[in-house]
Amino acid sequence: MPLSVAVQMDPIEKINITGDSTFALMLEAQARGHKLFYYTPDKLSMRDGKVTAPVQPVTVQDVKGNHVSFGESEVRDLSTFDVVLLRQDPPFDLAYITTTHILERIHPKTLVVNNPAEVRNAPEKIFVTEFPDLMPPTLITRDKAAIESFRAEHGEIVMKPLYGNGGAAVFKVGHNDPNFGSLFDLFSVTFREPWVCQRFLPEVTEGDKRIILVDGVALGAVNRVPAANDIRSNMVRGGAAETTHLTPREQEICARIGPYLKAKGLLFVGIDVIHGNLTEINVTSPTGLRAIKRLGGPDLAVSIWECIEDKVGRS
Repeated sequence: MPLSVAVQMDPIEKINITGDSTFALMLEAQARGHKLFYYTPDKLSMRDGKVTAPVQPVTVQDVKGNHVSFGESEVRDLSTFDVVLLRQDPPFDLAYITTTHILERIHPKTLVVNNPAEVRNAPEKIFVTEFPDLMPPTLITRDKAAIESFRAEHGEIVMKPLYGNGGAAVFKVGHNDPNFGSLFDLFSVTFREPWVCQRFLPEVTEGDKRIILVDGVALGAVNRVPAANDIRSNMVRGGAAETTHLTPREQEICARIGPYLKAKGLLFVGIDVIHGNLTEINVTSPTGLRAIKRLGGPDLAVSIWECIEDKVGRS
């Protein structure tokens, strides 16, 4: 039975369809006969408890430069849709958090993927600390003395914004690095929140593995290898995608966290693992679907929609 699907995302005309997982989900939804509508998060409104947005019916095709066509915009009550895909990219700021509060008013009558309350309660670099034994040593703070002590204990560390994304502002800092003071000052004036410090994992040169879990089950992965002279493996930062398989340690990690994700309604999740160390659990707008398929892996957009259809059918 066709579903009506609203997609809350960044401007669709500006996306890079080659690697965009939201676009992959839209292509699959359309192929399954579902009706697609689109709006950007700044268009959300709530009046007297009713959640609305001016949505546009869209048709998508896998053609660069001509990947979307629009119908006429119409203000719709989002509770009249079967599914809303919450898919705008971070930063996970107050604007993002506000959208989760608003969409929570329609969920689960309208299935929001991922569950907006749990997205709000799972900031990606904090949520992962629920599993400290699976992680590298990690400190979340903005206290200079605490960072100095952490550096003294672990030597080389990585510093990154707590609510950053896409590898932006990720720095490797040595124990005696003369740039640390300037970097600390820069972070202090740029970010009001704490930031993340982790023991540097030199094995990152071999890759940072993105593993996709659908309703708590690991179904595919891609290894992202940093460019030369860079520690960031994000593909938007020049990381190269490679085929991969799950090691016994990675299977253990997925088995540990999978039931936790499923219970929270986090249907589409991407985790990052470096040399057997869990570093992030991405729940806001995970990526990796198109890279996995392009490298000969499964089409996980199919698995995600099978799961969504099953949940809507049982509601």
